Amino acid sequence: MTVLSVLLVGYAIGLILVGQWVGRRVRETSDFFVAGRSLGTGLVFATFLAANLGAGTTVGATGQAYTDGLAAWWWDGSAGLGSLVLAFWIGPRIWREAHRLGLLTVGDFLEHHFGRGVRGLAAFIVWAGSFAILCAQLRGAGEVLERVVGLPLNAGAFLAAAGTVAYFVAGGLVSAARVNAIQVVIVLAGFSLAVPYAVGVAPSWSALAGDTSFWRGSGVGWQTLLLLGPAFFLSPGLVQKGFAASNERTLRRGVALNGLVLMAFACFPVLFGLAARALHPDLARPEMALPAIFATATPAAVGAFGLVAVLSAEVSTADAVLYMLATSGARDFYKGFLRPDASDADVLRMARLLAVTGGLIAFGLTFVFDSIIDALRFFYQLMTVTLFAPTLGGLFLPRAGRGGALAAMLMGVATFATITVVTGGAGYGWAEPHFLGLLASAATYLILAVF
Repeated sequence: MTVLSVLLVGYAIGLILVGQWVGRRVRETSDFFVAGRSLGTGLVFATFLAANLGAGTTVGATGQAYTDGLAAWWWDGSAGLGSLVLAFWIGPRIWREAHRLGLLTVGDFLEHHFGRGVRGLAAFIVWAGSFAILCAQLRGAGEVLERVVGLPLNAGAFLAAAGTVAYFVAGGLVSAARVNAIQVVIVLAGFSLAVPYAVGVAPSWSALAGDTSFWRGSGVGWQTLLLLGPAFFLSPGLVQKGFAASNERTLRRGVALNGLVLMAFACFPVLFGLAARALHPDLARPEMALPAIFATATPAAVGAFGLVAVLSAEVSTADAVLYMLATSGARDFYKGFLRPDASDADVLRMARLLAVTGGLIAFGLTFVFDSIIDALRFFYQLMTVTLFAPTLGGLFLPRAGRGGALAAMLMGVATFATITVVTGGAGYGWAEPHFLGLLASAATYLILAVF
């Protein structure tokens, strides 16, 4: 076993031990779901940034830069801009409702405004789509372990799933927030150390950038803001993490700092992708660009630390999705529909069981999705179309009622699905199927709210 392999194994075991130790006293759903509403600015920042720095923002974004150059900034930059909307507009308002009414999930919020039917439909669509993003994180971790240790991709993905479930299931958000703080330090340090080496061994900046455009590439560009921006202020996992903030000011500061760091971090994958294009122009798959840079363009110690950082980023986002799957499944489906009389202990037990089940299902999907970006696009599109109208409507214009919310959600998803099939997923110009579905959903809700 190599030194790097030992380092990776030791790091994984360390995360599991921290998660188990922190979560040993979790006995109630309020602790597992929202950390007792006690997180300060630092932990809010860490758990949000850790959730947002995953396979898409590291491996996927570097692969986009390998093919599209400067325009790849919009992949991570859009996440940062969406986070600022959550910090200053959506987050504080929904936090006040959650604090006043004792809400634990976004499903609780939707039921409060629109009834159980809206809650169930939203939870079903988002819960099903969440497996795609969890699959993407596990696949990204498998890519790293394949490059570093020589494991088959799916074997590496299984180990990542097992490790994430092991530290998350003990304490939910209580465990994840503390583990996330460690992961964020590793990710930012690893990428910062590697940047000078990656750029230094490549040709000049002008040669790196070539004739690429910042505004638009073949697969990413300013229009990515329409895809990713709403996802980062509507994601049930992120909104629900906001419920755990101790007060509004803490929420605003922690989430805003996360958004600013994401926008700065967006430069890193661009630099790595352009350097990989110059040094390795014939990579079989663009998503191998980041592991290739860490393995060949940096000193062994820096490259090892960088690869640990990539693995850490992917695992941290995986636990965020497990959090969304477990809490939504236990609260929205199990207690909301199957066993309304379930005790607090029963709901907590179900949340832990669903975390394990979710990890296994997402691992199975690594055999289905061929690309990290493909899996992420699917999830973000489905989630945005489903939640845009009822979430914003519930906060700012609840007059449409249950019928308006259900009609808006169904119209949005139907439009999205129809245009996807008719155009083969291409949409019409820059107007992609999910954006047209979002417009149809919003228009339906507004019409029913006004008339």
